[in-house]
Amino acid sequence: MAFWGTTFGLIVKTFLISMVPVVELRGAVPIAVHDGLNIWLALGVSIVGNLVPVPFIILFVRNLFDFLRKHFSKLDGIITRIEKRAEKKSKTVLKYAFWGLFVLVAIPLPGTGAWTGALVAAMLDMRLKRAFPSIALGVIAAGIIMAIVSYTGTIIF
Repeated sequence: MAFWGTTFGLIVKTFLISMVPVVELRGAVPIAVHDGLNIWLALGVSIVGNLVPVPFIILFVRNLFDFLRKHFSKLDGIITRIEKRAEKKSKTVLKYAFWGLFVLVAIPLPGTGAWTGALVAAMLDMRLKRAFPSIALGVIAAGIIMAIVSYTGTIIF
């Protein structure tokens, strides 16, 4: 357990937490700051970790859903709910394109974030080179918001 108490251990922990759906960067930054990791290091590691799954989601999630439906029919209900959630969020993205996807990812609220943004982009058949910059900027904005909240303890909205 001593590994997780080292700076490198905290970096690895932060990186892994930021990759987890739902928790993402929004959970990784406050946990890292609480654990004593430098705010700038926590922010950088969380941004990179949060962005790692994005290309894979955009490129492969539809194929994964098709495979799961074909081979594990009991998962159809869960997959359908995920798709409907993404479809609901996609209206904003369709209306405002680049900035809609940015806002969806940047606002640190439940049901938003890089995973949701990548899922919406995949459901809309957005190309990676079009979706990734918007999602990346959204992750950076969310990271800055979470760093301010984590460092000051003040909610800025």
